[in-house]
Amino acid sequence: MHIYKRQIYYYDTDAEGVVYYGNYLRFLEEARTKFIEDLGYNLKKLSEDGYLFAIKKQEIEYKAPIYYGEIIEIRTKVEEITPYRMRFYYEIYNSKNHKTTFARTDMVCISKNFTLNEMPEDLISKVKQTMEEK
Repeated sequence: MHIYKRQIYYYDTDAEGVVYYGNYLRFLEEARTKFIEDLGYNLKKLSEDGYLFAIKKQEIEYKAPIYYGEIIEIRTKVEEITPYRMRFYYEIYNSKNHKTTFARTDMVCISKNFTLNEMPEDLISKVKQTMEEK
């Protein structure tokens, strides 16, 4: 699994100092982007080359709160990949290493005309390699 660490800032939280539920989408996007960057790809460059990515489906289950000041760890992997879609799976752990959240994202590759577009073969190959790693 790919690991991304992030500190929780005041602006991430509500009046009680708990992470606002909508901000989890940002955290997942950061982890997903870092996962792709660590494979050697830049989403802006992929976009310029005609490979844009859109979220088709998002699921989140909140198990426990995360608080202001904590450093969280987001563990990310791809569960499934097709030429057009990647299904990401995430687990979020708090500073005490307790799983607080898990989520899934279906991300599809589209063209600049918003039609399905096959992902680059080398990206698919690199993602498949991460899926085989233990």
